[in-house]
Amino acid sequence: MARGKTMEVGETCPMNGGNGPYSYSQNSHYQRQAADAAKTMIMDSILDKLDIQNLPSNTLKIADFGCSVGANTLQAVQNIIETTKHMHKTLQLQQTLEFQVFFNDLTGNDFNTLFTTLPTPGEYFAAGVPGSFHSRLFPNATLNIAHSSYSLHWLSRVPEEVMDRESPTWNKGRVHYTKNLKVFEAYSAQFKRDMEGFFNARAQEIVGGGLMLLLLPGCQDGFLPCETSVSMQYDLFGSCLMDMVNIGMVSEEKVDSFNLPMYLTSPMEFRELIEANGCFIIERMENFNPYEDEDLPDFQVLATQFRAATEGLTSDHFGIKRREIMDELYDRFADKMAENTHLFDMKNMKEFIIFACLMRKNVHFNAEKNQN
Repeated sequence: MARGKTMEVGETCPMNGGNGPYSYSQNSHYQRQAADAAKTMIMDSILDKLDIQNLPSNTLKIADFGCSVGANTLQAVQNIIETTKHMHKTLQLQQTLEFQVFFNDLTGNDFNTLFTTLPTPGEYFAAGVPGSFHSRLFPNATLNIAHSSYSLHWLSRVPEEVMDRESPTWNKGRVHYTKNLKVFEAYSAQFKRDMEGFFNARAQEIVGGGLMLLLLPGCQDGFLPCETSVSMQYDLFGSCLMDMVNIGMVSEEKVDSFNLPMYLTSPMEFRELIEANGCFIIERMENFNPYEDEDLPDFQVLATQFRAATEGLTSDHFGIKRREIMDELYDRFADKMAENTHLFDMKNMKEFIIFACLMRKNVHFNAEKNQN
């Protein structure tokens, strides 16, 4: 069977590091908007569901999975800490409460830049935990609160099937699951495998009664993810690459083997995956759109935000070392979005953000059962 090189997000392609003009730290305000809009939901979930009076120790252990770099992860952690401090004070608990925070992302993540922006020493004890969150990262029953925002839609790898040139699932000339139901099904199957790994790992790491607070982009039940505005934007990005093939800037073979490892789940699908794991209670789950009151976006800003998230993946696959080629690609993307403003009409939008608060059941994790 003729296969292209399997694309694993794995350890090589995190968000752009540093504080430069194309860095994630300077270009992630859409993610920040979603987190800010969910702040009250997260606070209420902690206040309602965290049993702070019966912690296993006086140290509350928090992990942010897919932290990347910049202010977003720090603000999310600060919100959790301030909420638990408020609970502690309101209940007039005598025992001193300390906080240990673990920042997790791929090994290539720019942890150095992240750590230079940590708050005043003494606020909490911080540590970086490199590695994929689709597998184990902590000892058994270590964490009280697990948090993840705008990370779970990233797949651990591009599905192998879409790399097979002899298969009807081969995604020739496209970079996502647009126009081909078999490609979508391959992406969906990969997402399910990834979420099985994620939930199994967290089931072992989170203490009984501990919470998992999740934010991820999703789409409406009853619609294919390829019908969303976001997926159509990815299609435009793929057409930019094909334009660059036509002028000799990148190779067509490289485009044929390039696929974006992102997937939008639906509330129904996500709920089924949580329930299939069997170790978590869904305490709260709802959808919201933090962008619904906005006018048309600044397309150059939107393209730069996309660049901050995908430039490493793109340059690594195509072997692009020259900045002007990347500039050309993302400038074309901005122009094509500006020519297709109907994609940004809120009446046509089928995507939103899913918020889920899960509580770890006081049941033993059966590794053999959960891997069947």
